[in-house]
Amino acid sequence: MGRPLRTPEISTHEESPRELSRGGQIAVVTGVLFGTFLAALDTSIVGTAMPTIVGQLGGLALYPWVFSGYLLTSTTTVPLYGRLADLYGRKRLLVVATLLFLLGSILCGLAQSMPQLVLFRMLQGLGAGGIIPVTLTILGDLFSIEQRARLQGLTSAVWGASAVAGPTVGGFITDTLSWRWVFYVNIPFGLVSLLLIGLALRERIARRPHRIDYAGALALTVGLALLLLGLLRAGEGRGWTAPDVVGSLAVGTFLLGVFLRVESRAREPVLPLWLFRRRLIGVVFTGGVLIGAGMFGVTSYLPLFVQGVLGGTAITAGTVVMPFALGWSFASTASGRIILRFSFRAPVVVGMTAMLLAGLLLQLVPSRAELLWPVVVAALFGVGMGFSSTAFIIAVQNAVGWEERGIVTALVGFSRTIGGAVGVAALGTVLSTAMRSRLGMATSETSSNALLNPELRAALDPAQLAALRAALADALGAVYLGILIVVVLAFALVVLSFPRQPIPARSPQVTAPESEGE
Repeated sequence: MGRPLRTPEISTHEESPRELSRGGQIAVVTGVLFGTFLAALDTSIVGTAMPTIVGQLGGLALYPWVFSGYLLTSTTTVPLYGRLADLYGRKRLLVVATLLFLLGSILCGLAQSMPQLVLFRMLQGLGAGGIIPVTLTILGDLFSIEQRARLQGLTSAVWGASAVAGPTVGGFITDTLSWRWVFYVNIPFGLVSLLLIGLALRERIARRPHRIDYAGALALTVGLALLLLGLLRAGEGRGWTAPDVVGSLAVGTFLLGVFLRVESRAREPVLPLWLFRRRLIGVVFTGGVLIGAGMFGVTSYLPLFVQGVLGGTAITAGTVVMPFALGWSFASTASGRIILRFSFRAPVVVGMTAMLLAGLLLQLVPSRAELLWPVVVAALFGVGMGFSSTAFIIAVQNAVGWEERGIVTALVGFSRTIGGAVGVAALGTVLSTAMRSRLGMATSETSSNALLNPELRAALDPAQLAALRAALADALGAVYLGILIVVVLAFALVVLSFPRQPIPARSPQVTAPESEGE
């Protein structure tokens, strides 16, 4: 039998959250905002430039892997960054993550082929996996709940603004300069973030021996990578019985089982399993997986309706994503105020209700040939994400000490991304199966491409075009029903199980243990 699960003994002491001077706090927050802007801009700016990139570099078959490769590496490294930040300090890990991201950005701009671009995007993802969770953890270390509630709204507003601006900025840069500058533009933001945080942030880490759980880290990273690879391949239409899909899922699942066994025996595990014994963290993680599936499902398959069924362009489809980002930003700001006035639970319930309403209205979209309904659904889902995600992050940070704050912060985003990867792949299988049942195996993919290509769409016979649009609308109806089921499960779990955790009269901050001689 393995060793009993217990929290490792780490000596800490409480200090004032205002250990930094006012100028130091401003510098750190500004650096965090630059890092947030950097990560958010990259998620939305690249897609606009990709058609031009493919036109110059070729390799259309590798188009989805520019995004999938980034997703694989950025997702699988999140828990590792969170744990290492708890062991070695936030500043060191943020510097490493940002430098990796900037190196990947430079190499992406220099890429001479699509295979090179995919490889360098994966390097970018290795850095991106640490930027957001570590910067959020830094805010959790330095500021009280009251301050964090306000700052979280600010960081979410920056995220939303950059996500909205990304497609426009990407198009402008690609048209006026070069697609390569879509990657080079990351460099000044990353350097400013490094400079501000590097100079202003002072951490005092206890000098004590660490036994890094390399076996657990390797099993987690490779297991998740194979699992996501199998899901992504299945979502591309290869089917769940393809040898590469079955092999990736089987080996990935086996390695995750090995990871759980290793973690139960490790002295300093990458992912402390005892955290999930705490009701709040268990609910937030499980709810995050379901919410992530719904969120990525909405943002992935609403634009498909706009372009394929309504006949819109990529710019028109972007008008659906914009209300989602704006709703998230607005609700995040309001969420902080609600937390301070009522409790963590209040904005969570409001957010889950908004997402449930969005899921119900989503069922009307396939039968209504209007842009209004997708816009309303996206905005409502964004509002729900803004209210709930802010409360999730601040609640879990408040529930642990310094030595666990990095990993629990990382788990919030990690759960959403994992849920999104699984959800989008599963919903993609639902879509392709539904299209094949309506159009036949041979014509479903060709017909779908014709609907999404303005030139091919214009050449279709009106009766054929109407039939294809009806088939896609019906198939998307099945996808939207799947999203509703996931949202209902998330609503039931979170609303019924999220603890009624009161806000402390004065929020104590537990900062890094002080080392001798510093």
